Amino acid sequence: MEYMSIFVKGIFVENMIFAYFLGMCSYLAVSKTVKTAVGLGFAVIFVLGITVPINYLLENYVLAEGALTWLDESYATIDLSFLSFIMFIAVIASMVQLVEMIVEKFAPALYGALGIFLPLIAVNCAILGGALFMQERQYPTIGEATVFGLGSGVGWWLAIVAIAAIREKIRYSHVPAPLRGLGITFIITGLMGMAFMSFMGIEI
Repeated sequence: MEYMSIFVKGIFVENMIFAYFLGMCSYLAVSKTVKTAVGLGFAVIFVLGITVPINYLLENYVLAEGALTWLDESYATIDLSFLSFIMFIAVIASMVQLVEMIVEKFAPALYGALGIFLPLIAVNCAILGGALFMQERQYPTIGEATVFGLGSGVGWWLAIVAIAAIREKIRYSHVPAPLRGLGITFIITGLMGMAFMSFMGIEI
């Protein structure tokens, strides 16, 4: 039940886009078509689902104060938490490089469509935000941390696919000239964010 609660909250209540506005650059740039949005969304799910548990292990068995006691009791006073940012980003960059190689090998058309935004997942603040939220909330098990990462990824995927579908439809709508492009996209994103706020009252 706890896993389901964390997963659902990650998708709806604590959505990376609509609750925290993290990863907006990729969200706005790659959401012109549903096909590219789906591809990038799955890449983000994979990266979050892998990096959050890896960073959880790093935090709890290497970086936190006293985390190295599994090596020797004399290391109980060592605190490497000042390395958290560097280590988290290193893990994220490694996983993004792996994703980039896989997409280039098996989906070259998608690789070309995503362009520079695929390697830029490494600096997508939603990915680092997932690791930092995991660190702040201090999940007791790696299972809960993994479910949080997957839920956050699915929430980001849902947001970018939804806005891409809407942007494909409004091409055929009469949008006032000053609002065409990013203008109407910002307005729709704000309205979707307000809609997602209704999930905050749900007791999970």
